[in-house]
Amino acid sequence: QVELVESGGGSVQAGGSLALSCAASRSAYGRYCMGWFRQAPGKGREGVATIDNNGMARYSDSVKGRFTISQDNAKNTLYLQMNNLKPEDTAMYYCAAEAGAISCESNYRFVHYGRGTQVTVSS
Repeated sequence: QVELVESGGGSVQAGGSLALSCAASRSAYGRYCMGWFRQAPGKGREGVATIDNNGMARYSDSVKGRFTISQDNAKNTLYLQMNNLKPEDTAMYYCAAEAGAISCESNYRFVHYGRGTQVTVSS
C-alpha cells in the first residue's frame, strides 16, 4: 500500500495562492488515478481535482480555472496549485490514489488517502 504525505497547507487571505504537494512512497505504474479532495467541518467530502496515468486532468466546477493539478513521476509527487483562493475553499485537503482505476472523474471516491493538510482562507 502506497503511503501519501501532504504538505503545503496554511492560512492565506482571499485572492491569495497556496501550493500543495503530496509525496508518494513509491512510483505509480500502469493504470491509476490520483487526486485531491477536501472536507470542511460539518460537510461531506468534495472532489477537487484528479489526474490519471495519461496526464488527463479533471476539475470540479468550483475550482476550475483557479486550481491546477500536476504530477512529477520522477519525484513520485503530486501537486495542487491553488490561485485566487476564496473563503469557501477553507477545508482539510487530502491527497489520494487508486491503482487500477477504470475512471478518474473529479469526484472519484478514493479509498486510499493521506492524513490531509489544512487550508484556511480568510476574507
